[in-house]
Amino acid sequence: MMTAPLFEPTSPDLSTTFAGLTLQTPLVLLSGCVGFGDEYTRIEGYSHAHVGAVILKGTTLEPRMGNKPHRVYETPSGMLNAIGLQNPGARYVIDEILPKLPHDQTQFWANANGSSLDEYAEVARIFDDSPVTAIEINISCPNVKEGGVHFGNDPCMAAKVVAAMRAATSKPLITKLSPNNADIAETARLCIEAGSDGLSVINTLVGMAIDIEQRTPVIGNISGGLSGPAVKPVALWKIHQTRAIAQKHNIPILGQGGLTTPKDAIEFALVGSQALGLGTGLFYDPLLCGKVLKGLRDYMVRHDIARYEDLVGMLQQP
Repeated sequence: MMTAPLFEPTSPDLSTTFAGLTLQTPLVLLSGCVGFGDEYTRIEGYSHAHVGAVILKGTTLEPRMGNKPHRVYETPSGMLNAIGLQNPGARYVIDEILPKLPHDQTQFWANANGSSLDEYAEVARIFDDSPVTAIEINISCPNVKEGGVHFGNDPCMAAKVVAAMRAATSKPLITKLSPNNADIAETARLCIEAGSDGLSVINTLVGMAIDIEQRTPVIGNISGGLSGPAVKPVALWKIHQTRAIAQKHNIPILGQGGLTTPKDAIEFALVGSQALGLGTGLFYDPLLCGKVLKGLRDYMVRHDIARYEDLVGMLQQP
């Protein structure tokens, strides 16, 4: 059974369309932050009716154990993580995990990873025959056949990943762009031309932390992905940079990176986010979804905005 509506029918319309999919709210729970979708449901007060989609933990073709510890470290206004894509493999996710998820209550999207074009394509092929409604592509993985160069740092290589997956699935593809790329707009353009149906902007920044007593890096992998409120200004800027090319091709943006308050959500919507990604903020406020939606609703009522989609991209130029 579907959960009761979050608001009365007279409330502003909080639904949104993304890559041809209709989301009941613009909130999307980000990959790696809610496991494979079942862990977060144990939180009392959480409802799948609050979210438009849940992105599953990053998945590779074969099982992976991940990086050595430490793998998570809190930083001022943020968090470093270097989990290393620990996961049981795509086939296990489809056979053992997906059948247990409540697909009638919200949508579930896969997050595909690989170390070669062939692996990306095979993961896409496996998820094509599954109940996930979309596949997010993590192009921040290193290409082992090219000396470990990260796909996401080379626009042409990023586009090749999209093209390989496009040939293997008919499901919507959403490319997760790296802020560490020198030209994120060019990468967006090439990925769209290669067949991406949506963009996730942004992935984590690269950072590190140091134990001054041991004089060693805190993270076992030395570097990790920086997320949380500290990265929000970068995320907003990168969405702004990407917006023009996305609009030209009628491609939606899933805005993410430090979104932890209703005000943040409104900022992300104004700059052009068709959907809103929640991640690190869920770790210290598991009930963030309901609070963000209430804040969005109150803002829309106050400004006489009938639909969330009417709020998207309303940023005024100075």
